[in-house]
Amino acid sequence: MARSEPDEVSAPGEMRVFWFLLLTMVVVVTAVTLAVVGGGGSAVLRDVPPERFTDPLPATRPVGRADVEALRLPMAPRGYRMADVDEALSRLGAELAERDARIAELESTLAGAQATAVTTGTDLFEQPGDEQTGGPDRAEEDGR
Repeated sequence: MARSEPDEVSAPGEMRVFWFLLLTMVVVVTAVTLAVVGGGGSAVLRDVPPERFTDPLPATRPVGRADVEALRLPMAPRGYRMADVDEALSRLGAELAERDARIAELESTLAGAQATAVTTGTDLFEQPGDEQTGGPDRAEEDGR
C-alpha cells in the first residue's frame, strides 16, 4: 500500500502574515473596547441621566382631554417606570373623583330646585325680568 503524501506545508511567509493579522486584530479590538468603556482616561461615552417624569399635567387648572393626549411617560428597560405611571394615574383619578363629586352636587341642587318648582308651580326657566302675561291673546284683551 502506498503511503499518502503529506499535505502541502505552508510557506514561512504565510505564517508571518497570519500572526501579523491576528495580532493586529487583537490590538484593534482592545483599543475599541477601551475607548467604549473609557479606560483611556477620557470618557468617550458619557453617562446619560435617566429620563424622569416631569408632570406635564397642569397644577393650576383641571386636567383636560388635550392634557391626557399630550401625556408621554419616559421609557424604562422593560416598559414604563411604575412610579411615574402610578403618579399620573393617581393624579387623573383624583381629578375624576373631584369632577364626580361636583356633578353629584350640581345634580342634587337641580333635583331640589325642580322639587321646589313642582310644589310651588313656578317656572325654572323664567328669566328674572319676565312677567307672566298669559300670552299675546291675554295682553290684547287687557288692552281693550
